[in-house]
Amino acid sequence: MITQQAQIKLNLPLALKDYLESKADKFGMPLAGYIKHLMLKDVEDMDYPTFELSDKSERALKKALKEKDKAITITSKEELDKFFKNL
Repeated sequence: MITQQAQIKLNLPLALKDYLESKADKFGMPLAGYIKHLMLKDVEDMDYPTFELSDKSERALKKALKEKDKAITITSKEELDKFFKNL
């Protein structure tokens, strides 16, 4: 499974960067890997956040589940074009 990634630019004071690099070198890690390790250690005891659906989203979900028998399978670009033309 491929995990989605995001790139973050981080500005640090030079003294802190040097300190982090020395710690990363001590463990034989690249700086980015060491910072990632620190972040993971910071959140390891946290539960993954869950959020409740809004009322609007919940109604849309219930409607979609009721209408799932109307779902179609598209197997070609031509079928997709035809479907959208007939909407």
